Amino acid sequence: MHDRSALAALRIDRFVRERLESSIHRAAEPLVLEHWNAPGEPVTFDEAAAGEYRPIAAGDRWGRPWGTTWFRVRGAVPEAWREESGDLPAGTRAEVVVDLGYTTGQPGFQCEAMVWDTAGHPVRGIAPLNNAVAEAVAADGSIDVYIEGASNPDVGSLFTFDPTPVGDPSTAGTDPIYTLRHVEVRLRDLEVAALLADTRALRGLAGQLDAGSPRRADILLALERMIDTVDPHDVAGTARAGRAVLAPLLASPAAASAHTLHAVGHAHIDSAWLWPVRETVRKVARTFSNVLSLMDEDPEFVFAASSAQQYKWMKEYYPDLFERIRQRVAEGRFVPVGSMWVESDTNMPGSEAMARQFVAGKGFFLREFDLDTPEVWLPDSFGYSGALPQIARAAGARWFLTQKTSWNETNRMPHHTFRWEGIDGTRLFTHFPPVDTYNSVISAAELAHAERNYADKGRGTVSLLPYGFGDGGGGPTREMTQAIARTASLEGSPRVAHSTPRTFFETAEAEYPDPEVWVGELYLEFHRGTYTSQLATKQGNRRSEHLLREAELWATAATVRTGAEYPAERIARAWETVLLQQFHDILPGSSIAWVFQDAERNYAAVARELEDIIATSLRALAGTGERTLQVNAAPHDRSGVPALGAAAAPGAARTAPQPDGDGWILDNGVVRVRVDARGLVTSAVDLASGRDAVAPGTPAGLLQLHRDTPTQWDAWDVDVHYRNTVTDLTDAVDVRADGDAIVVERRFGRSRIVQRISLDAGARVVSFGFDIDWQETQKLLKLAFPIDVHTDSATSEIQFGHIERATHTNTSWDAARFETVAHRWIRVAEPDFGVAVVNDSTYGHDVTRSARAAGGGTISTVRLSLIRSALFPDPTQDIGEHALQVGLVVGAGVVDAVTEGYRINLPVRTVEGAAHEIAPIVTVDDPGVVVEAVKLAEDGSGDVVVRLYEARGVRAAATITASFGAQGVVETDLLERETAPAAVRSVETGVDSASATLTLRPFQIVTLRFAR
Repeated sequence: MHDRSALAALRIDRFVRERLESSIHRAAEPLVLEHWNAPGEPVTFDEAAAGEYRPIAAGDRWGRPWGTTWFRVRGAVPEAWREESGDLPAGTRAEVVVDLGYTTGQPGFQCEAMVWDTAGHPVRGIAPLNNAVAEAVAADGSIDVYIEGASNPDVGSLFTFDPTPVGDPSTAGTDPIYTLRHVEVRLRDLEVAALLADTRALRGLAGQLDAGSPRRADILLALERMIDTVDPHDVAGTARAGRAVLAPLLASPAAASAHTLHAVGHAHIDSAWLWPVRETVRKVARTFSNVLSLMDEDPEFVFAASSAQQYKWMKEYYPDLFERIRQRVAEGRFVPVGSMWVESDTNMPGSEAMARQFVAGKGFFLREFDLDTPEVWLPDSFGYSGALPQIARAAGARWFLTQKTSWNETNRMPHHTFRWEGIDGTRLFTHFPPVDTYNSVISAAELAHAERNYADKGRGTVSLLPYGFGDGGGGPTREMTQAIARTASLEGSPRVAHSTPRTFFETAEAEYPDPEVWVGELYLEFHRGTYTSQLATKQGNRRSEHLLREAELWATAATVRTGAEYPAERIARAWETVLLQQFHDILPGSSIAWVFQDAERNYAAVARELEDIIATSLRALAGTGERTLQVNAAPHDRSGVPALGAAAAPGAARTAPQPDGDGWILDNGVVRVRVDARGLVTSAVDLASGRDAVAPGTPAGLLQLHRDTPTQWDAWDVDVHYRNTVTDLTDAVDVRADGDAIVVERRFGRSRIVQRISLDAGARVVSFGFDIDWQETQKLLKLAFPIDVHTDSATSEIQFGHIERATHTNTSWDAARFETVAHRWIRVAEPDFGVAVVNDSTYGHDVTRSARAAGGGTISTVRLSLIRSALFPDPTQDIGEHALQVGLVVGAGVVDAVTEGYRINLPVRTVEGAAHEIAPIVTVDDPGVVVEAVKLAEDGSGDVVVRLYEARGVRAAATITASFGAQGVVETDLLERETAPAAVRSVETGVDSASATLTLRPFQIVTLRFAR
């Protein structure tokens, strides 16, 4: 038999394109349109309804960039469409179909709209591939609705990464950017739509089957017979007969061994990205209203959405919509997932901030829906911290889902279902959907890929399929649910079933109770530039996290000691702002300029609020007198000031530089530092051991400038080829001793850096302060410390501990980890000598090994990525003035690194006019057991909550003592719910104090609740 399959496929595709798709609607009639342009930012429905509307017609331009145009749409279903009974023909439906002028870009990245009824209730959203609104047609056939059109510019959905001015409203322009195509009432033929869905399901399947497959031949033959059956000039009249031809093919069941995909409706909506946060609020409303509408159409459809923040927006701005959501949540069809405030980055948020993502997120879902969400849902974050399993389990989560690791450039993860073990040994059941997308459209190609790709065949038979338009929102469509109906059990295809995340995870865990284990972080071999992009935002995050620590500590102490009112609502608002801005396209620096302008304003407002709380609390604690106090919010004593307390101690003095030939010496009796005439550190000797931290012949504190032109994804990526071009910034405009510091000025390109090198009395930290006027583009500035230490690993601080990473490139996994993230410190060491580098705002690092210049062996070069300047999506990224601090800790153990990391981020405060010192509210007798947070309980009971962790990575025994009376001390989870003791061994309570004796595993997090 001759093979005509290629011609058959061409024939089928053309018939679908020219006949079926064009016959979905039997008739169309334009509606009467008027419009009103909202001035400035979006307005409420009442303001819009009161606007002065003017006529607009198809072909007219509308919508300035980031503007809002309201359309008034009126008309009726034509009487000519009705039968003698007055009803529409059987198997048809009237609907309003809107084309605002959609581009070829992706849904969610361009213009979209919300339909409102005349009473001011949101009806549903409109997007390029989901633009039919049956709800706009009243029961009597009349049409009278408003359409809130958002003329969002397409910043770059085709991802050519071209610089664009439209990400900033001040440079985006004011001319209309869209052309209205049509707003019509149309008569939808449901039988033709069903035939189209049948045909697409089978044609897609045929495209995935082997060329020699009998099933493929049967499908192509049946599709050609369908074409012969359907009259191309009367598709509506013959569609039912065409469906009958295909019915036997669709009824043939899947193989017994077929993989099963649990289809979960989804719309991964970025809380900001190529649009500002304010637009995300509207995107969420449009998407959620679409979902609710689809639930009315399809009783099997289930939708899962994460991010408590997005639900809170609905409650605040769309209360009617929120109540509809609440009803569907109670039914189990609208499923809150994820347990977190937002789908945050997990690399850069600090320890307590990562915990608070769960406290705030789970707390909201418990209060609003009485749901304790059991999963962590992070499909799109840029790598996953090794501390996350313990944090998630401590919040009560059981399961973890992501898809992002499928983006790895070099290595493929060996599992799709496994247990993920964190740095403390906690394990979390984890799944990567093998479909390799969180925006599936239920295509045959995606289903086939998921089945073929699933790495755990023979042990597991199920995977999760998140489907729906996402990133910019939109969610599932009726075409997608129709595809699920046809692939529920279809020969040649995996099974597809409507499901929920809980149902999937329970099924997967039951059939595969003892999966393989992956240990340590889930490093994403991609998007490494996100550790550095948008320095000001990263500094705002770091500073806010530490201000929140101080505000809670001192406000708690003031409440307990003086009876001052605890500012719970103010602190909660500040936390919510900070947590929102840890979203995985804000804190990583991968959004448009508008997003970062908002972020910096928000951080400034948070700082003002928290500084006021801190000042008020300290004044209540210190009273009014004539003493000057040094206030220490860090968990370690410093310069005579107790941890978490305040004392009348002198401030730290600095060592004055002494001339030494053509350079200077800084010597405080602990460390001896030499700075040469170029302003570079050539030696930093630990005087107790005689070890020089600086490798011979290689200056430390060396600024290095690299070309930074990633292959793709500009703000996201640092590619390894950046190392091919480097300029050492050794030339100085000026080097001089200035009081207690050596000041160095360097100029390059159009930029200027002023550097201050200093050494405090009694300290082992060489301090480097930088004032940077950065005017470069597509450049990366690194700060290098060649350390005279031979080691094959570096230790980096992450949340509640640290992680070891190889500094060699033995394997492809090691080589791919050429840029890594660390929090406040990174350390390299031999067994008897270590050196740490601490910072106040840097996250990106690299550590490499090279041959020692003299005497053999190797050295370890620690470099910090200080600043970079990508052109997309923000062409002005990081241009401007910045200040940051770095410290070289000579002879540093892990506790020294931890201590100095806190010190550089929590500078001692001075309180003038105090009456008395402030005793610590709690003390711990082991410096390796670190107090991370002191606060009042979330439930308003007045109980004091203390969170601490073991920081060295060893087993520890410690006693924590509270300087206030307590009725009892219990161990809790992160949500402050009592748990069985895991660390507490004994408790003593009294009128004036309470204590608990603890034993901790390496890196164990412990939350204690002191009942007052």
